[in-house]
Amino acid sequence: MNDLFNSFMSGPNEQGRFGDFGGRFVSETLMPLILALEAEYEKAKTDDTFWAEMDDLWKHYVGRPSPLYFASRMTEELGGAKIYLKRDELNHTGAHKINNVLGQIILARRMGKTRIIAETGAGQHGVATATVCAKFGLKCVVYMGAHDVERQQPNVFRMRLLGAEVVPVTSGRGTLKDAMNDAMRDWVTNVRDTFYCIGTAAGPHPYPAMVRDFQSIIGKEVRWQLPEQEGEGRLPDTLVAAIGGGSNAIGLFHPFLDDPSVNIIGVEAGGKGVNAKMEHCASLTGGRPGVLHGNRTYLLQDDDGQILEGFSISAGLDYPGIGPEHAWLHDTGRAKYVSITDKEALEAFQFSCRTEGIIPALEPSHALAHVMKLAPTLPSDHILVMNMCGRGDKDIYTVAKHLGQDMGESEGRSID
Repeated sequence: MNDLFNSFMSGPNEQGRFGDFGGRFVSETLMPLILALEAEYEKAKTDDTFWAEMDDLWKHYVGRPSPLYFASRMTEELGGAKIYLKRDELNHTGAHKINNVLGQIILARRMGKTRIIAETGAGQHGVATATVCAKFGLKCVVYMGAHDVERQQPNVFRMRLLGAEVVPVTSGRGTLKDAMNDAMRDWVTNVRDTFYCIGTAAGPHPYPAMVRDFQSIIGKEVRWQLPEQEGEGRLPDTLVAAIGGGSNAIGLFHPFLDDPSVNIIGVEAGGKGVNAKMEHCASLTGGRPGVLHGNRTYLLQDDDGQILEGFSISAGLDYPGIGPEHAWLHDTGRAKYVSITDKEALEAFQFSCRTEGIIPALEPSHALAHVMKLAPTLPSDHILVMNMCGRGDKDIYTVAKHLGQDMGESEGRSID
């Protein structure tokens, strides 16, 4: 293996940098908390009792390992590559988010924190955080853009059932970026008892690396599950995952970064098209480096450096940036990043329902839309693994509206 690929699993450096990306851009008030979290995580990484608790909860509470499922009808209908779906939508709470939330909240308890705050877009991170807080008896406050509250009502109701306070954020366009802004303001104000549970592989160091490490259970399972079905030593030829901030994707990708034979593809939200000004969230396609939410990465911004309001049918991908490790993988060429439009994602959503009886979230529907383009171009012995990172219960009203279907009166009726 050459030196370039030897380096990929070693980041970030001591300053929390992946090449030119990442770092720690926070107020002086937050620095002691960030440093305390970094120290606690560094200690936990080599603590067998920490990982024993994680393994027990992953197995008995989350339901891991999630299946690696051969999608035979998809494969037959598309032709070309064999398609496997990593079924993380079967986790407790219906998405990959709980993998990371468990780890962070165990750390919070070790640090003596009694109040947990979180941001959420599609609501899956909020639901996972509310769920784990309920299990451990912790106070939970979830910041969610007012726009997302409207289009993700099923998840809002779940969070409230679980005892969380859901705070609608009306600033900006009322989406994930704005929710993260308000969560960070809360954190600065309540440093004594509050732990900020970030849901994606972004934010100030150590969050991007910490979230990645917790989510890497996804790719680690694929490494032993695929040989059980395809023969000893068999690796995927191609990995595909949707990307907003990028936690599900880096969780699948990271255990394979040092395997140069494995092609890696991240799929951004192309909204109404990457040529449509401010109507997409493809920051690697239409953005440039800048600083937001404590880290340096690719961002959608205007000529003056002001952050633009992106757009996506998917609340979980509706973010004008990307995790710093993805920015680094993009610039080094280790991973390829493409974009998929809302229309293509809706077609993939229906394709999954029709061929495999799996109702996907709109987030992995973006990844599947690219699989639908790619698989027919590949040989039949090519193995393609896609992360089905969330189930579609939360999105049925949004999809129904865009397909012109009348579902009657519903709190989840609004998208615009």
